[in-house]
Amino acid sequence: MGARVLDCPCGHGRHAHLLSEAGFDVDGVDYSRELLARAIERGAGKRLRYSRADMRALPKRWSGRFDAVVNLFTSFGFFAQPSDDAKVIREFARVLRPGGLLVWHGSSRDGVAVRFLGKDWWRTADGTLVAQHRSFDPLAGMLTVESERRGPTGTEQRSHRIRLYTATRLAELCADAGMTVESAYHGWSTRPLQRTSSEMLLVARKDG
Repeated sequence: MGARVLDCPCGHGRHAHLLSEAGFDVDGVDYSRELLARAIERGAGKRLRYSRADMRALPKRWSGRFDAVVNLFTSFGFFAQPSDDAKVIREFARVLRPGGLLVWHGSSRDGVAVRFLGKDWWRTADGTLVAQHRSFDPLAGMLTVESERRGPTGTEQRSHRIRLYTATRLAELCADAGMTVESAYHGWSTRPLQRTSSEMLLVARKDG
Protein backbone atom coordinates (compact mmCIF):
# COMPACT_ATOMS: atom_id res chain seq x y z
CA MET A 1 0.00 0.00 0.00
CA GLY A 2 0.99 3.66 -0.14
CA ALA A 3 1.36 3.81 -3.92
CA ARG A 4 0.70 7.24 -5.43
CA VAL A 5 -2.47 7.38 -7.52
CA LEU A 6 -3.88 10.15 -9.72
CA ASP A 7 -7.67 10.19 -10.15
CA CYS A 8 -8.27 12.30 -13.26
CA PRO A 9 -10.85 13.67 -13.63
CA CYS A 10 -11.99 13.09 -10.07
CA GLY A 11 -15.41 14.80 -10.15
CA HIS A 12 -16.84 15.00 -6.65
CA GLY A 13 -14.22 12.62 -5.29
CA ARG A 14 -16.04 9.33 -4.84
CA HIS A 15 -13.19 7.22 -6.24
CA ALA A 16 -10.37 9.34 -4.81
CA HIS A 17 -11.93 9.13 -1.35
CA LEU A 18 -12.26 5.34 -1.50
CA LEU A 19 -8.73 4.92 -2.84
CA SER A 20 -7.41 7.02 0.02
CA GLU A 21 -9.36 4.95 2.55
CA ALA A 22 -7.80 1.83 1.00
CA GLY A 23 -4.35 3.17 1.88
CA PHE A 24 -3.21 4.86 -1.33
CA ASP A 25 -1.65 8.32 -1.54
CA VAL A 26 -4.11 10.09 -3.84
CA ASP A 27 -4.27 13.27 -5.89
CA GLY A 28 -7.65 14.14 -7.40
CA VAL A 29 -7.77 16.54 -10.32
CA ASP A 30 -10.73 18.15 -12.03
CA TYR A 31 -11.46 21.33 -13.99
CA SER A 32 -14.80 22.01 -12.29
CA ARG A 33 -14.54 24.24 -9.24
CA GLU A 34 -18.02 23.15 -8.16
CA LEU A 35 -17.18 19.45 -8.24
CA LEU A 36 -13.86 20.02 -6.50
CA ALA A 37 -15.64 21.90 -3.72
CA ARG A 38 -17.93 18.91 -3.22
CA ALA A 39 -14.92 16.57 -3.23
CA ILE A 40 -13.16 18.60 -0.54
CA GLU A 41 -16.33 18.52 1.57
CA ARG A 42 -16.02 14.73 1.58
CA GLY A 43 -12.66 15.17 3.27
CA ALA A 44 -9.07 15.87 2.27
CA GLY A 45 -5.79 15.51 4.09
CA LYS A 46 -2.15 14.55 3.94
CA ARG A 47 -2.87 11.46 1.84
CA LEU A 48 -5.75 12.90 -0.16
CA ARG A 49 -5.30 16.15 -2.05
CA TYR A 50 -7.45 17.91 -4.64
CA SER A 51 -6.38 20.46 -7.22
CA ARG A 52 -7.80 22.13 -10.31
CA ALA A 53 -6.14 21.48 -13.66
CA ASP A 54 -6.87 20.82 -17.31
CA MET A 55 -6.28 17.13 -17.97
CA ARG A 56 -4.65 18.09 -21.27
CA ALA A 57 -1.93 20.00 -19.36
CA LEU A 58 -1.27 18.54 -15.92
CA PRO A 59 1.28 20.24 -13.62
CA LYS A 60 4.83 19.98 -15.00
CA ARG A 61 6.19 19.02 -11.58
CA TRP A 62 4.20 15.78 -11.72
CA SER A 63 6.37 14.15 -14.40
CA GLY A 64 7.07 10.56 -13.36
CA ARG A 65 5.31 11.01 -10.00
CA PHE A 66 2.51 8.43 -9.99
CA ASP A 67 2.39 4.66 -9.72
CA ALA A 68 -1.08 4.63 -11.28
CA VAL A 69 -3.51 6.92 -13.08
CA VAL A 70 -7.23 6.10 -13.07
CA ASN A 71 -9.71 7.49 -15.60
CA LEU A 72 -13.05 5.96 -14.67
CA PHE A 73 -16.73 5.81 -15.58
CA THR A 74 -16.67 7.34 -19.07
CA SER A 75 -14.55 10.39 -18.27
CA PHE A 76 -12.87 10.52 -21.69
CA GLY A 77 -13.86 11.72 -25.16
CA PHE A 78 -15.73 14.93 -24.34
CA PHE A 79 -13.35 17.36 -26.07
CA ALA A 80 -14.34 18.73 -29.47
CA GLN A 81 -11.14 17.60 -31.20
CA PRO A 82 -9.70 14.07 -31.14
CA SER A 83 -6.23 15.62 -30.88
CA ASP A 84 -7.20 16.77 -27.38
CA ASP A 85 -7.97 13.20 -26.37
CA ALA A 86 -4.49 12.22 -27.58
CA LYS A 87 -3.03 15.01 -25.43
CA VAL A 88 -4.80 13.56 -22.39
CA ILE A 89 -3.28 10.13 -22.98
CA ARG A 90 0.18 11.68 -23.41
CA GLU A 91 -0.24 13.57 -20.14
CA PHE A 92 -1.27 10.40 -18.34
CA ALA A 93 1.89 8.73 -19.65
CA ARG A 94 4.08 11.69 -18.67
CA VAL A 95 3.01 11.73 -15.03
CA LEU A 96 3.40 7.96 -14.63
CA ARG A 97 6.66 6.51 -13.42
CA PRO A 98 8.25 3.87 -15.70
CA GLY A 99 6.25 0.69 -15.18
CA GLY A 100 3.28 2.62 -13.79
CA LEU A 101 -0.28 1.70 -14.74
CA LEU A 102 -3.14 3.50 -16.45
CA VAL A 103 -6.57 2.10 -15.62
CA TRP A 104 -9.12 3.36 -18.17
CA HIS A 105 -12.85 2.62 -18.07
CA GLY A 106 -15.48 3.77 -20.54
CA SER A 107 -17.74 2.89 -23.44
CA SER A 108 -16.62 0.57 -26.20
CA ARG A 109 -17.55 1.85 -29.65
CA ASP A 110 -17.86 -1.68 -31.01
CA GLY A 111 -20.29 -2.81 -28.35
CA VAL A 112 -22.35 0.39 -28.41
CA ALA A 113 -22.71 0.10 -32.20
CA VAL A 114 -23.80 -3.55 -31.97
CA ARG A 115 -26.44 -2.82 -29.33
CA PHE A 116 -27.32 0.72 -30.34
CA LEU A 117 -30.55 1.95 -28.80
CA GLY A 118 -31.92 5.14 -30.34
CA LYS A 119 -34.56 5.82 -27.71
CA ASP A 120 -35.46 4.63 -24.25
CA TRP A 121 -37.05 5.83 -21.02
CA TRP A 122 -37.35 4.87 -17.34
CA ARG A 123 -38.75 6.14 -14.04
CA THR A 124 -36.68 6.92 -10.97
CA ALA A 125 -37.66 6.10 -7.38
CA ASP A 126 -39.46 9.44 -6.93
CA GLY A 127 -41.52 8.95 -10.09
CA THR A 128 -39.42 11.19 -12.36
CA LEU A 129 -39.66 10.16 -16.03
CA VAL A 130 -36.31 10.18 -17.82
CA ALA A 131 -36.29 9.89 -21.62
CA GLN A 132 -33.26 9.81 -23.92
CA HIS A 133 -32.81 10.11 -27.66
CA ARG A 134 -29.44 9.06 -29.07
CA SER A 135 -27.78 9.54 -32.44
CA PHE A 136 -24.37 8.38 -33.63
CA ASP A 137 -22.08 9.84 -36.28
CA PRO A 138 -19.93 6.91 -37.43
CA LEU A 139 -17.45 9.12 -39.27
CA ALA A 140 -16.69 11.41 -36.32
CA GLY A 141 -17.33 8.67 -33.79
CA MET A 142 -19.57 11.06 -31.86
CA LEU A 143 -22.52 9.90 -29.80
CA THR A 144 -25.10 12.63 -29.06
CA VAL A 145 -27.54 12.12 -26.21
CA GLU A 146 -30.62 14.34 -25.73
CA SER A 147 -32.16 13.85 -22.28
CA GLU A 148 -35.42 15.08 -20.75
CA ARG A 149 -36.53 14.70 -17.14
CA ARG A 150 -40.10 15.28 -15.95
CA GLY A 151 -40.93 14.90 -12.30
CA PRO A 152 -41.89 16.50 -9.00
CA THR A 153 -39.20 19.18 -9.37
CA GLY A 154 -40.24 20.16 -12.90
CA THR A 155 -38.93 19.56 -16.39
CA GLU A 156 -35.29 19.66 -17.45
CA GLN A 157 -33.63 19.13 -20.82
CA ARG A 158 -29.95 18.45 -21.40
CA SER A 159 -27.68 17.19 -24.14
CA HIS A 160 -24.12 15.98 -24.31
CA ARG A 161 -21.73 14.56 -26.87
CA ILE A 162 -18.96 12.03 -26.42
CA ARG A 163 -16.45 10.55 -28.84
CA LEU A 164 -16.46 6.75 -28.63
CA TYR A 165 -13.31 4.70 -29.15
CA THR A 166 -12.50 1.13 -30.00
CA ALA A 167 -10.02 -0.74 -27.86
CA THR A 168 -7.75 -0.86 -30.90
CA ARG A 169 -7.64 2.92 -31.26
CA LEU A 170 -7.07 3.47 -27.54
CA ALA A 171 -4.24 0.94 -27.64
CA GLU A 172 -2.72 2.91 -30.54
CA LEU A 173 -2.99 6.19 -28.60
CA CYS A 174 -1.34 4.54 -25.62
CA ALA A 175 1.45 3.13 -27.79
CA ASP A 176 2.08 6.57 -29.30
CA ALA A 177 2.47 7.89 -25.74
CA GLY A 178 4.84 5.14 -24.63
CA MET A 179 2.38 2.78 -22.94
CA THR A 180 1.35 -0.79 -23.73
CA VAL A 181 -2.19 -2.07 -23.13
CA GLU A 182 -1.72 -5.35 -21.29
CA SER A 183 -5.32 -6.27 -20.42
CA ALA A 184 -8.81 -5.54 -21.74
CA TYR A 185 -11.92 -6.50 -19.78
CA HIS A 186 -15.68 -6.61 -20.26
CA GLY A 187 -16.46 -3.57 -18.10
CA TRP A 188 -16.07 -4.15 -14.36
CA SER A 189 -15.60 -7.89 -14.59
CA THR A 190 -12.82 -10.41 -15.00
CA ARG A 191 -14.20 -11.51 -18.38
CA PRO A 192 -12.14 -10.54 -21.43
CA LEU A 193 -13.38 -7.76 -23.69
CA GLN A 194 -15.79 -8.96 -26.38
CA ARG A 195 -17.01 -7.41 -29.62
CA THR A 196 -20.41 -6.95 -27.98
CA SER A 197 -19.09 -5.39 -24.74
CA SER A 198 -20.70 -1.97 -24.35
CA GLU A 199 -18.18 -1.05 -21.61
CA MET A 200 -14.49 -1.84 -21.38
CA LEU A 201 -11.73 -1.56 -18.84
CA LEU A 202 -8.19 -1.30 -20.18
CA VAL A 203 -4.97 -1.60 -18.20
CA ALA A 204 -1.89 -0.05 -19.82
CA ARG A 205 1.68 -0.01 -18.49
CA LYS A 206 4.18 2.75 -19.13
CA ASP A 207 7.18 1.42 -21.02
CA GLY A 208 10.60 1.47 -19.47
